[in-house]
Amino acid sequence: MLAETMWDHIFVVDLPILEKIIRPILVYVFLIVGLRLAGKRELAQLNTFDLIVLLTLSNTVQNAIIGNDNSLSGGLIGATALLAVNALFVRFMYSHEKLERLVEGEECVLIENGQLKHDALKCELITLAELEVAAHKQGIGNLAEVDRAVLEPGGVISFIVIKPEPEELRQTELLARLDDLDRKLSALQAARP
Repeated sequence: MLAETMWDHIFVVDLPILEKIIRPILVYVFLIVGLRLAGKRELAQLNTFDLIVLLTLSNTVQNAIIGNDNSLSGGLIGATALLAVNALFVRFMYSHEKLERLVEGEECVLIENGQLKHDALKCELITLAELEVAAHKQGIGNLAEVDRAVLEPGGVISFIVIKPEPEELRQTELLARLDDLDRKLSALQAARP
């Protein structure tokens, strides 16, 4: 009797299977719209608060997806429906570029020609400190090294660093060599009796 009850809890679905399929699909659509309206910043997880929101969001919608059913079968049906709708959605979006741009949004230029675009930072709710942290994560020491920074539709910030002209590089290299020669010459003069 006890074993039968345990197996019932594991495999018997308490809700109609169609409901187990529809619930995750509705939550999926809601999250796509909600995250799109919240902005690209939520996807980028630029700070601790955004990460906490995303983690608690998944916990918040859990009951909406599974309902009163805690069975293994019910969870697997819900997960399968979620994976299937995502696969179909991604395939559909691949062939519908305009709709993808509507859902994903457009890129936002944060730095152009080395100049910060404060209005864009304000619009995307990205602080200067958060932008600097994102640059550091990509190996950029200072925002002064950045020619262009773009917040991509997926929430990633892309940086293009300022590249010195070939003449500048040659001049810097020549000056370094001259300095080296000057140090060696000074050392030789100091060593003379």
